[in-house]
Amino acid sequence: MLDRLLQGTERVVTEGALVERLKRGRPLRVKLGVDPTAPAITLGWAVVLRKLRQFQELGHTAVLILGDFTAQVGDPSGKSETRRRLSADEVNGYIDRILTDFSTILLPEPLEVRRNSEWLAGMDMGEILELTSQVTVAQMLERGDFAKRYQDQTPISLMEFLYPLLQGMDSVAIEADVELGGSDQLWNLMMGRVLQERAGQDPQIPFTMPLLIGTDGVHKMSQSLGNYIAIDDAADDMFGKVMSIPDELIVPYFELCTDAAPRDVNEVARGLREGSLHPGETKRRLARAIVDIYRGEGTGQAAEATFDRIFKQHRAPDEIPEAKLPQGEILHLPAVLRDAGLVSSSSEGRRLMSQGAVKIDGNPASELDVDRDRLDGATVQVGKRRFVRLVG
Repeated sequence: MLDRLLQGTERVVTEGALVERLKRGRPLRVKLGVDPTAPAITLGWAVVLRKLRQFQELGHTAVLILGDFTAQVGDPSGKSETRRRLSADEVNGYIDRILTDFSTILLPEPLEVRRNSEWLAGMDMGEILELTSQVTVAQMLERGDFAKRYQDQTPISLMEFLYPLLQGMDSVAIEADVELGGSDQLWNLMMGRVLQERAGQDPQIPFTMPLLIGTDGVHKMSQSLGNYIAIDDAADDMFGKVMSIPDELIVPYFELCTDAAPRDVNEVARGLREGSLHPGETKRRLARAIVDIYRGEGTGQAAEATFDRIFKQHRAPDEIPEAKLPQGEILHLPAVLRDAGLVSSSSEGRRLMSQGAVKIDGNPASELDVDRDRLDGATVQVGKRRFVRLVG
């Protein structure tokens, strides 16, 4: 049991404390807090969600905290500047979009789903002042990102100082035994221990997981950077995005994003290092495994066939969504691309056209204004994986 829980973790504070807590013979309360600041659950989020699922499978209670209150404050972890605040409507909109996706990974039982506005929104000034008295400014500045911003004379708002205290209050409210998070969350998780001890509770055991690097091979997977793979992506898109990752990410993705045993991950690493495994074929195996996890057994192989049809045989996929053409004899193609959902805006459409990334029936599209008759029934391709058939 212990080996399985520790597999893939970066740091546990401490392993001895975990063993002692497990010996008590009761299900642990294992906390994961997520701030809904974007509309999708990425493979990066899934790393900690899958670890939470492991605790569930061993009979422990998963406590998933939707940070509807803390998301409006903004987590400063790893930030070089103050983040834009989100409104309550924005946060609740994101919750509505991602809530059902959690069931793709987590078991329905044992599970508690809570919103931290339950205990944070009603705090009065006296309670807030009591909370802030628990920690000194000097302690806050021990945190790496705060220390760097202070040294660089980059503004730090008092509200940002409050964030780790509010996250720690979540641990007090639900009496967490364990809290999961990415490696950039260790400082926040340790703050939960401080507040629990001062509330007379046993301090939680922080579990940190490695951060998943995004498809750009440089930065942490992030929706704001666009280097992400969402767990609700269509199978074909998911497969294609995995195939786009740099070769050096193959082993970390096998370890963090699949059900491969440590022995199998080590064999992949050795094969790639010694040259007995080809990176391209190994990446296909990785992509099939990830797609099967989120889209169902066998979908990875079907997505691979579509990938080959597009990239090896240079053919359009068998099933292409349709989009209705607007009225008018002459149509502005960037606006058509936008309305068809191929681009987010007309300006993006113009930019992609200038880069040669837009094709009509396989031919590069350069004219901004096009006869409607030419577009009626045409297959339009944007980039490598986005297709639509226009109909009048």
